Amino acid sequence: MRLISWNVNGVRAVIKKGFKDSIGKLVPDVLCLQETRAQDDQVKAALDGIDGYHLCADSAQKKGYAGTAVLSRIQPLDVRKGMGIDRHDREGRVLAIEFEDFFLINVYTPNSGTELKRLDYRREWDADFLEYTKTLEKEKPLIICGDMNVAHRPIDLARPAANYNKTAGYTQVEIDGMDNLLEAGFVDTFRRLHPDTVKYSWWSFRGNARKNNVGWRIDYFLTSPAIVDRIAAADIHNEMTGSDHCPISLELT
Repeated sequence: MRLISWNVNGVRAVIKKGFKDSIGKLVPDVLCLQETRAQDDQVKAALDGIDGYHLCADSAQKKGYAGTAVLSRIQPLDVRKGMGIDRHDREGRVLAIEFEDFFLINVYTPNSGTELKRLDYRREWDADFLEYTKTLEKEKPLIICGDMNVAHRPIDLARPAANYNKTAGYTQVEIDGMDNLLEAGFVDTFRRLHPDTVKYSWWSFRGNARKNNVGWRIDYFLTSPAIVDRIAAADIHNEMTGSDHCPISLELT
Protein backbone atom coordinates (compact mmCIF):
# COMPACT_ATOMS: atom_id res chain seq x y z
CA MET A 1 0.00 0.00 0.00
CA ARG A 2 1.28 3.44 -0.97
CA LEU A 3 0.05 6.38 1.09
CA ILE A 4 0.58 10.04 0.21
CA SER A 5 0.01 13.07 2.43
CA TRP A 6 -0.02 16.61 1.05
CA ASN A 7 -0.99 20.01 2.41
CA VAL A 8 -2.29 21.51 -0.81
CA ASN A 9 -2.92 25.06 0.49
CA GLY A 10 -6.30 25.16 -1.23
CA VAL A 11 -7.61 22.23 -3.24
CA ARG A 12 -9.22 24.47 -5.85
CA ALA A 13 -5.98 26.40 -6.28
CA VAL A 14 -3.69 23.37 -6.53
CA ILE A 15 -5.84 21.81 -9.26
CA LYS A 16 -4.76 24.71 -11.48
CA LYS A 17 -1.08 23.95 -10.79
CA GLY A 18 -0.69 20.47 -12.24
CA PHE A 19 -2.08 18.57 -9.25
CA LYS A 20 -3.71 15.82 -11.29
CA ASP A 21 -0.47 15.18 -13.18
CA SER A 22 1.40 15.01 -9.87
CA ILE A 23 -1.05 12.46 -8.50
CA GLY A 24 -0.62 10.44 -11.68
CA LYS A 25 3.11 10.30 -10.96
CA LEU A 26 2.72 9.55 -7.24
CA VAL A 27 0.13 6.77 -7.85
CA PRO A 28 -1.23 6.65 -4.28
CA ASP A 29 -3.53 3.95 -2.99
CA VAL A 30 -4.57 6.46 -0.34
CA LEU A 31 -4.16 10.23 -0.67
CA CYS A 32 -4.56 12.47 2.39
CA LEU A 33 -5.00 16.19 1.83
CA GLN A 34 -4.80 19.02 4.34
CA GLU A 35 -5.81 22.67 4.10
CA THR A 36 -8.40 22.03 1.42
CA ARG A 37 -9.96 25.45 2.09
CA ALA A 38 -13.28 24.34 0.66
CA GLN A 39 -16.64 22.90 1.66
CA ASP A 40 -17.35 19.22 1.06
CA ASP A 41 -19.17 19.77 -2.23
CA GLN A 42 -16.41 22.08 -3.47
CA VAL A 43 -13.77 19.46 -2.61
CA LYS A 44 -15.73 16.86 -4.56
CA ALA A 45 -16.06 19.18 -7.57
CA ALA A 46 -12.38 20.13 -7.53
CA LEU A 47 -11.27 16.48 -7.45
CA ASP A 48 -13.66 15.38 -10.17
CA GLY A 49 -11.75 13.43 -12.80
CA ILE A 50 -9.40 11.71 -10.36
CA ASP A 51 -11.11 8.39 -10.83
CA GLY A 52 -11.09 5.13 -8.90
CA TYR A 53 -11.11 6.62 -5.41
CA HIS A 54 -13.60 6.86 -2.58
CA LEU A 55 -13.69 10.45 -1.27
CA CYS A 56 -14.11 11.48 2.37
CA ALA A 57 -13.95 15.14 3.41
CA ASP A 58 -14.18 17.12 6.64
CA SER A 59 -14.57 20.82 6.04
CA ALA A 60 -14.36 23.73 8.44
CA GLN A 61 -17.47 25.63 9.45
CA LYS A 62 -15.67 28.77 8.33
CA LYS A 63 -15.67 28.84 4.53
CA GLY A 64 -12.32 28.87 2.74
CA TYR A 65 -10.41 27.72 5.82
CA ALA A 66 -8.53 24.59 6.95
CA GLY A 67 -10.23 21.28 6.07
CA THR A 68 -9.05 17.73 5.31
CA ALA A 69 -9.91 15.09 2.72
CA VAL A 70 -8.95 11.50 1.91
CA LEU A 71 -9.08 9.71 -1.43
CA SER A 72 -8.83 5.93 -1.10
CA ARG A 73 -8.85 3.16 -3.69
CA ILE A 74 -9.93 0.85 -0.86
CA GLN A 75 -13.47 1.27 0.44
CA PRO A 76 -13.14 2.40 4.09
CA LEU A 77 -14.92 0.37 6.72
CA ASP A 78 -15.76 3.56 8.60
CA VAL A 79 -15.11 7.30 8.51
CA ARG A 80 -14.92 9.37 11.69
CA LYS A 81 -14.76 13.16 11.67
CA GLY A 82 -13.16 15.15 14.46
CA MET A 83 -12.01 14.20 17.95
CA GLY A 84 -15.41 14.55 19.57
CA ILE A 85 -14.41 17.88 21.15
CA ASP A 86 -16.46 20.75 19.79
CA ARG A 87 -13.86 23.51 20.18
CA HIS A 88 -11.43 21.47 18.06
CA ASP A 89 -13.85 20.00 15.56
CA ARG A 90 -15.17 23.20 13.99
CA GLU A 91 -12.21 23.47 11.60
CA GLY A 92 -12.26 20.08 9.86
CA ARG A 93 -8.81 19.10 11.05
CA VAL A 94 -9.11 15.40 11.92
CA LEU A 95 -10.40 12.67 9.64
CA ALA A 96 -10.01 9.03 10.73
CA ILE A 97 -10.46 6.32 8.11
CA GLU A 98 -10.85 2.72 9.22
CA PHE A 99 -9.32 -0.07 7.16
CA GLU A 100 -9.20 -3.78 7.92
CA ASP A 101 -6.04 -3.73 10.02
CA PHE A 102 -5.47 -0.07 10.99
CA PHE A 103 -6.94 3.39 11.33
CA LEU A 104 -5.49 6.17 9.20
CA ILE A 105 -5.74 9.58 10.86
CA ASN A 106 -5.37 12.54 8.51
CA VAL A 107 -4.59 15.61 10.63
CA TYR A 108 -4.04 19.29 9.98
CA THR A 109 -2.65 20.53 13.29
CA PRO A 110 -3.42 24.17 14.15
CA ASN A 111 -0.67 26.70 13.58
CA SER A 112 0.29 28.69 16.68
CA GLY A 113 -0.07 31.87 14.67
CA THR A 114 1.58 35.23 14.29
CA GLU A 115 3.27 36.31 17.53
CA LEU A 116 2.32 32.86 18.89
CA LYS A 117 -1.18 34.12 19.70
CA ARG A 118 -2.61 30.62 19.46
CA LEU A 119 0.14 28.81 21.34
CA ASP A 120 -1.97 28.18 24.46
CA TYR A 121 -4.69 26.67 22.27
CA ARG A 122 -2.05 24.59 20.49
CA ARG A 123 -0.91 23.18 23.84
CA GLU A 124 -4.51 22.10 24.55
CA TRP A 125 -4.88 20.65 21.05
CA ASP A 126 -1.71 18.57 21.34
CA ALA A 127 -2.79 17.11 24.67
CA ASP A 128 -6.28 16.30 23.42
CA PHE A 129 -4.98 14.86 20.15
CA LEU A 130 -2.61 12.55 22.02
CA GLU A 131 -5.46 11.32 24.20
CA TYR A 132 -7.63 10.82 21.12
CA THR A 133 -4.97 8.77 19.34
CA LYS A 134 -4.29 6.53 22.32
CA THR A 135 -8.00 5.89 22.75
CA LEU A 136 -8.43 5.00 19.07
CA GLU A 137 -5.31 2.83 19.15
CA LYS A 138 -7.07 0.54 21.63
CA GLU A 139 -9.25 -0.58 18.70
CA LYS A 140 -6.57 -0.96 16.00
CA PRO A 141 -3.02 0.24 15.23
CA LEU A 142 -2.75 3.75 13.82
CA ILE A 143 -1.08 5.55 10.96
CA ILE A 144 -1.12 9.29 11.60
CA CYS A 145 -0.25 11.63 8.75
CA GLY A 146 -0.47 15.25 7.81
CA ASP A 147 0.78 18.75 8.41
CA MET A 148 1.59 18.67 12.12
CA ASN A 149 3.00 22.21 12.14
CA VAL A 150 6.15 21.44 14.12
CA ALA A 151 9.78 20.92 13.23
CA HIS A 152 10.78 18.32 15.79
CA ARG A 153 14.55 18.67 15.91
CA PRO A 154 17.20 21.16 14.66
CA ILE A 155 17.80 18.92 11.64
CA ASP A 156 14.19 19.53 10.63
CA LEU A 157 14.53 23.21 9.76
CA ALA A 158 17.14 25.32 8.01
CA ARG A 159 17.54 27.97 10.72
CA PRO A 160 16.81 26.45 14.12
CA ALA A 161 18.63 28.98 16.30
CA ALA A 162 16.90 31.98 14.70
CA ASN A 163 13.44 30.42 15.12
CA TYR A 164 13.52 28.62 18.47
CA ASN A 165 10.76 29.88 20.78
CA LYS A 166 10.17 32.80 18.43
CA THR A 167 8.37 31.30 15.45
CA ALA A 168 5.26 29.14 15.24
CA GLY A 169 6.30 25.56 14.55
CA TYR A 170 9.51 25.60 16.54
CA THR A 171 8.65 26.46 20.12
CA GLN A 172 9.34 24.17 23.04
CA VAL A 173 5.59 23.78 23.59
CA GLU A 174 5.17 22.37 20.08
CA ILE A 175 8.32 20.26 20.30
CA ASP A 176 7.01 18.82 23.57
CA GLY A 177 3.78 17.93 21.81
CA MET A 178 5.66 15.84 19.25
CA ASP A 179 7.89 14.38 21.96
CA ASN A 180 4.78 13.22 23.79
CA LEU A 181 3.47 11.43 20.70
CA LEU A 182 6.78 9.65 20.17
CA GLU A 183 7.16 8.81 23.86
CA ALA A 184 3.66 7.28 23.67
CA GLY A 185 5.09 4.82 21.15
CA PHE A 186 4.38 6.37 17.77
CA VAL A 187 7.23 6.18 15.26
CA ASP A 188 8.39 8.99 12.94
CA THR A 189 8.75 6.86 9.81
CA PHE A 190 10.95 9.22 7.78
CA ARG A 191 13.40 9.70 10.65
CA ARG A 192 13.45 5.98 11.37
CA LEU A 193 14.60 5.22 7.83
CA HIS A 194 16.62 8.39 7.25
CA PRO A 195 18.08 9.45 10.63
CA ASP A 196 20.58 11.95 9.22
CA THR A 197 18.88 13.14 6.03
CA VAL A 198 18.19 16.86 5.71
CA LYS A 199 14.99 17.22 3.72
CA TYR A 200 12.12 19.68 4.07
CA SER A 201 8.41 19.59 3.29
CA TRP A 202 7.43 23.27 3.61
CA TRP A 203 8.94 26.57 2.49
CA SER A 204 7.77 30.12 3.07
CA PHE A 205 6.63 32.06 0.02
CA ARG A 206 8.99 34.84 1.16
CA GLY A 207 12.61 35.43 0.25
CA ASN A 208 12.94 32.70 -2.40
CA ALA A 209 12.87 30.18 0.45
CA ARG A 210 12.10 27.20 -1.75
CA LYS A 211 14.68 28.11 -4.38
CA ASN A 212 17.27 28.44 -1.61
CA ASN A 213 15.92 25.41 0.28
CA VAL A 214 15.35 27.37 3.48
CA GLY A 215 12.65 25.02 4.64
CA TRP A 216 11.03 23.07 7.44
CA ARG A 217 10.02 19.42 7.83
CA ILE A 218 6.56 19.76 9.38
CA ASP A 219 4.69 16.99 7.53
CA TYR A 220 4.83 13.48 8.98
CA PHE A 221 3.79 9.86 8.81
CA LEU A 222 3.72 8.37 12.30
CA THR A 223 2.78 4.75 12.99
CA SER A 224 1.94 2.55 15.93
CA PRO A 225 4.69 0.06 16.86
CA ALA A 226 2.59 -2.79 15.45
CA ILE A 227 2.99 -1.35 11.93
CA VAL A 228 6.72 -0.61 12.02
CA ASP A 229 7.75 -3.95 10.52
CA ARG A 230 5.55 -3.24 7.51
CA ILE A 231 7.33 0.02 6.60
CA ALA A 232 9.02 -0.46 3.22
CA ALA A 233 9.79 3.18 2.39
CA ALA A 234 9.19 6.73 3.60
CA ASP A 235 10.07 9.78 1.55
CA ILE A 236 9.61 13.51 1.02
CA HIS A 237 8.93 14.48 -2.59
CA ASN A 238 10.40 17.96 -2.67
CA GLU A 239 10.57 17.94 -6.47
CA MET A 240 6.76 18.20 -6.54
CA THR A 241 5.37 21.74 -6.74
CA GLY A 242 1.92 23.31 -6.63
CA SER A 243 1.76 24.21 -2.94
CA ASP A 244 4.04 25.72 -0.31
CA HIS A 245 4.25 22.13 0.98
CA CYS A 246 5.39 19.09 -0.97
CA PRO A 247 3.87 15.61 -0.70
CA ILE A 248 5.30 12.93 1.57
CA SER A 249 4.87 9.18 1.19
CA LEU A 250 4.78 5.95 3.13
CA GLU A 251 4.88 2.48 1.60
CA LEU A 252 3.74 -0.59 3.48
CA THR A 253 4.31 -4.24 2.70
